[in-house]
Amino acid sequence: MQSRSTHSPKLSRNAMLCGAALLAILPTSLMAQTANEAEDDAIVVTGSRPIAESEAAALQVQKNSDSLVTVVASDSVGRLPDQNIAQATGRLPGVAVERDQGQARYISLRGAPNYWTTLSFDGINVVSPEGRDARFDSIPSAIAAQIIVSKAVTPDMPGETVSGNVNVITRSAFDYSGLHFAGKAGYGVADLGNRPQYEGSAVVSTRVPAGEGEIGVLVSGSYYQRDMITDNFETDYERVSQDQRPGALTRFWAQETENKLYRLTRRNWSLSGRLDWKPDADNTISLRSIYTTFTDDEMRDNYRFDLDDRQGDLVANTAECPISVNTTPTNTGYADVCIGNTPFKGTVYGIDIRQRSTLRAFEQSIFTNTLEGTHEFGDGWKINWLGNVTESKDDRSVVGETTWDSPSTRNLRPTVAYDFSDPNFGRLSLFNTIQLSSPTRYQAGTSVTDIDSFTKPLTSFNVLDAVDTTKAYTAKFVVSRETEFFGGDAVIKAGFQYDQRTKTVDQSSIFLNTAAQFSTIGISTTYNGFSLDTPFKGEIPMGYTFRYFDADKMRAASVAARSAYTFSPATNNIYDVREEVMAGYLMGTVRYDWGSAIGGARIERVKNTGTAVATIGGVTGPVTAESSGTLIFPSMHLNFDVDTDKKLRIGFTSGAARADYDQLRPNVVVDDSNQRISGGNPAVKPERSYGLDAYYEYYVQPQGYFMLGAFYKKVEDVLYTSRSTFGSNALDTNGIDRSGYAFSGITNGGSGRVFGVEAAAQMQLDPYVSDLGLPDWMGGFGITANATYNDSEVTKPAIRDAVGAVVSPERKVPLPGTSEVVYNVGAYYEKYGLSLRLQYQNRTTWADGFADNLDDAGDTYWADDDELDFSARYEISNGIEIYFDAANLLNNPGRRYADPSNILNAQGISTPFTSRYTIEYERFGRRYSGGIRVNF
Repeated sequence: MQSRSTHSPKLSRNAMLCGAALLAILPTSLMAQTANEAEDDAIVVTGSRPIAESEAAALQVQKNSDSLVTVVASDSVGRLPDQNIAQATGRLPGVAVERDQGQARYISLRGAPNYWTTLSFDGINVVSPEGRDARFDSIPSAIAAQIIVSKAVTPDMPGETVSGNVNVITRSAFDYSGLHFAGKAGYGVADLGNRPQYEGSAVVSTRVPAGEGEIGVLVSGSYYQRDMITDNFETDYERVSQDQRPGALTRFWAQETENKLYRLTRRNWSLSGRLDWKPDADNTISLRSIYTTFTDDEMRDNYRFDLDDRQGDLVANTAECPISVNTTPTNTGYADVCIGNTPFKGTVYGIDIRQRSTLRAFEQSIFTNTLEGTHEFGDGWKINWLGNVTESKDDRSVVGETTWDSPSTRNLRPTVAYDFSDPNFGRLSLFNTIQLSSPTRYQAGTSVTDIDSFTKPLTSFNVLDAVDTTKAYTAKFVVSRETEFFGGDAVIKAGFQYDQRTKTVDQSSIFLNTAAQFSTIGISTTYNGFSLDTPFKGEIPMGYTFRYFDADKMRAASVAARSAYTFSPATNNIYDVREEVMAGYLMGTVRYDWGSAIGGARIERVKNTGTAVATIGGVTGPVTAESSGTLIFPSMHLNFDVDTDKKLRIGFTSGAARADYDQLRPNVVVDDSNQRISGGNPAVKPERSYGLDAYYEYYVQPQGYFMLGAFYKKVEDVLYTSRSTFGSNALDTNGIDRSGYAFSGITNGGSGRVFGVEAAAQMQLDPYVSDLGLPDWMGGFGITANATYNDSEVTKPAIRDAVGAVVSPERKVPLPGTSEVVYNVGAYYEKYGLSLRLQYQNRTTWADGFADNLDDAGDTYWADDDELDFSARYEISNGIEIYFDAANLLNNPGRRYADPSNILNAQGISTPFTSRYTIEYERFGRRYSGGIRVNF
């Protein structure tokens, strides 16, 4: 290997193995140029330094790619507390993650919605158990040899890859020279609730002779368990029709506030096996199986305070009134500004506690199996074929759920003093309610801290069986030929792919709500008899104490209910949706002295068939709907070699995001009395996009990286879940024209765009310590940094009622899931067998959903999200190291809020931006773990 540096190249054995492994498992589109340029690429690493070596190999892959990619090498995945693919990928340029209870779940690329990001295993797109929204927390990072994030879409990728693809490359026995074993075992603790976590993984592989060829066998497994406590409060706001006093147009009241108190156990585990046969240098056949499971055993105690329980007691009045605190009002005090209440501070008298206890056994799994062959022939011909069968399951079942409600007698209910003036805390104080001589007047009595001292009889018990199953079949055939094209070395590739995906949803339940039914299953009708007298495990100061429900008693009641009663199907949530995609593509890659060009087009014919149950005109029965369409996706990428270490990349891409399966289902409910239709929309069109990229990359020798890029994407037929005019005669029956009914569901809207810039840098001090006169120990320092700026805007169409009158005017909004700024900053030290790494991630506010009106206080947003992680490794002997990880060190909350200002401004009502309406707040705690890793 040549070096263009004045330093002597010292490439360790680990670095060479890591680089060889990366080259061995690259997809075809990334491999072709690597071999041609390997001699000219220098990687200079001294000593055994896994971070530096894995980054060097990853940069080599990026540099040699003919399209825009970012790579995470396997050892980089293991160098931070990244138990799932989302967490590991979230450290790359232009990548933002969405978390659930502190755990990274969804991936957004360069500010686009998360459903624009597709998931692949070894180049085969996999439908997530949830559908189009690929959930990456269900995939353990332990199965990945490498993660390739493609931001520039090429014709050999499915058209639904709009913003990019996350390709999980699994390990192969041919990544290693012979018998190989690697393992990890660790234990940790979450400081919130002092909950344990366990992790372990192992991979073993070998290569054995087979005639003149060789067979590689690899098996791997992983397990990660995380016990959790979550602190939470949530508040739902509304505009109150009875509040007509001056200023009411910009006033929104908390209709309900609640604490959801979680006791969770989450588990990720995986099993994978791979058999590779190479009878000779020109032929390879591979059989791969992967099974991953994510389980979430959840015990949730939900205390809900129904503040608008008697909203109608307030008499509408438009006159201005003097503000005077009144502790004995003639109504509950809800939304009454005259007695001194405000949306953020006040007292409501004699309200309902609606308490819910839920035991869930949530599980998501992916089982994917692939048989693939690659064969090379004379004169540069190559054939690749594969077949894949994947089954994804989303089990949303509820073992048991009880509800407990306050009686209608007001003086048996609590009086609640609320204080929401701090957006990071919802403070409640409880009091007994005293009825005065007037039957409509009440006042607060003595303070109460034990919420379970209030009467709350059992009102219902529910068991839910809900399983979504997606079966997918893929067949692909690709033929390519090396040739010459306009004076350059070219590879012409033609491919055909057939995908069939069927999502089946089954849902049924047992619902009990009478004293006789409760007696039959033997469940206590008083909460104290159903609960545990144990201390609060969280830290949020709620203002009251409570008792956790007893999970064993919930399970016993569920078993008894299943034995004594039959399940009733939820007809409005049972459906089958089948999607068939026939695709063909033609693409060419041509290399010249100045660089390379890759371009072509993909054509896809998509047919959707849905079967469900619909209620039309009071009659319920089966309904089938079909839709189909053909789309063409051209793309072109130019890569200019400014010099041996600098590249300029320019690309054009196109794609289409199709609505999710549950949105395409033909379940509809027609309400003739109110002229409304709700449900799925099989006829909705795909969301089209066209993008331009321009990136400059500088690969610093002997090792380092700088990147600066800009991107633009135009969007048409944006998908919205909103209300609109139905506009079709498909549901007309018995002479009733329903085309003008108001439709609530997925629909197409206006157009828009997203553009931005991103930058990244990686540098190590080691090659420069001598020239700078620094001591040798300082060579262990390195930094990584990246940042992305996004600006997006789409048109949300006007909402009209059944007669065409504008209910909500047209307005401009950002794309959902788009943060204006996303950045990562990291520093590491690696020398003398010691590895230390500190990594910070941040993404600014992003939109969660856009409202059609102000019924719920407007649009919703997630506030800034950040996380600081630390890891330490020490090699105690060759191939054995101990490690320590610390995650979420800042312990900042997840916060979602409602903002009415955009809708108010569109209505001509001037109001400043406000984020005071907190609708969800959660805190998860720091996590610490340690253990041992071996690699032989």
